[in-house]
Amino acid sequence: MIYPTITELTKDEFNRYELALATAKCARMITDEYVRQREMAEKSSTGNKEADRNLINMINKEYRDEKAVKNAINRIYKGEYVLVRKDPEEEETEELSENVSDAE
Repeated sequence: MIYPTITELTKDEFNRYELALATAKCARMITDEYVRQREMAEKSSTGNKEADRNLINMINKEYRDEKAVKNAINRIYKGEYVLVRKDPEEEETEELSENVSDAE
């Protein structure tokens, strides 16, 4: 059985498609952060293999040891990453206000 369940993640407010989109976006953010931390660690490398082993420790353990999707699901479950649904009317209002400010 998969833990946490879809019902626990969506709290009966969102459908599976919305959950999949939110998980993918969160996983992308986690992957981007891992890449950023890895690049910083590689820039500080000295070329000495023994010293470079410690570079792995410079990357956050959460990003380094677990898959991005699993981290994303855990963040959604814990409430660190929140699913939000925008109404189509709100999106139209935002677009109109952006267009008005651009015209000025």
